Amino acid sequence: MSSGVSRRALPGFGLGLGYAVVYLGLLVLIPLAACLVKAASLGPEEFLAAAWTPRARAAYALTFGVALIAALVNVVLGTIVGWTLVRYEFPGRRLLDALVDVPLALPTAVAGLVYASLYVKTGWLGQFLEPIGIRAAYSRLGIVLVLVFTGFPFVVRTIQPVLADIDVEFEEAGAVLGASRWQTFRRVILPMLIPPALTGFALAFARGLGEYGSVIFISSNKIFETEIAPMLVLVRLEEYSYAEAAAIATVLLGFSFVLLAAINYLERRSKRYGS
Repeated sequence: MSSGVSRRALPGFGLGLGYAVVYLGLLVLIPLAACLVKAASLGPEEFLAAAWTPRARAAYALTFGVALIAALVNVVLGTIVGWTLVRYEFPGRRLLDALVDVPLALPTAVAGLVYASLYVKTGWLGQFLEPIGIRAAYSRLGIVLVLVFTGFPFVVRTIQPVLADIDVEFEEAGAVLGASRWQTFRRVILPMLIPPALTGFALAFARGLGEYGSVIFISSNKIFETEIAPMLVLVRLEEYSYAEAAAIATVLLGFSFVLLAAINYLERRSKRYGS
């Protein structure tokens, strides 16, 4: 006989859902809505004049370009490091695994200062790179380097558990059937790694788009050269042009949503293909 009481697998579902909605509303939805409302206070022509100037377009291009390059580099490096941590036993492995999370705990401003001091002309690395024509400090290359540093943990931590769950018997079966190590990796392991790699890429890419603290120290913030979009938003705020700053942030936010939606679509496609 049914008691008519709906039993949930997890108690307190209603309370948890309410807390989640309030949390997302206060910390995510309301600030986003405030930004959109502030940008909407401008007319269409004023919005374009504020958000689509040559300076703003150069900042958008640089921001998305360096974030994209850094995320791609992190996918390669993160896969190699994750593979090494999962598949090999060696002295210092636990220490290396702990160091992966250092960029998450370290203030980004500190990272920018360290990278700038390393790659300046008289720095530990810059004194060797500058004579051969590689200028990392106060350049776009420097921005990519700090974005690789800040986004690196996201890729490693998304790929690492998937690698740990892959049964070695799959590789052994491929070897028994005569497949080379490259064929086994390409046909067996790689399809399983594509979804977490895309997730790590999306997280590193999103981190790169919003990164500010480390970039301002390694870049010279030159207009049309090394000025990122978050820096341009700060410039407009310092000029008390709040609506113009909100317009630039809205364009940046719109581009981010479109690209992240495309990445999520590719991730779902890859999971369907892998299954």
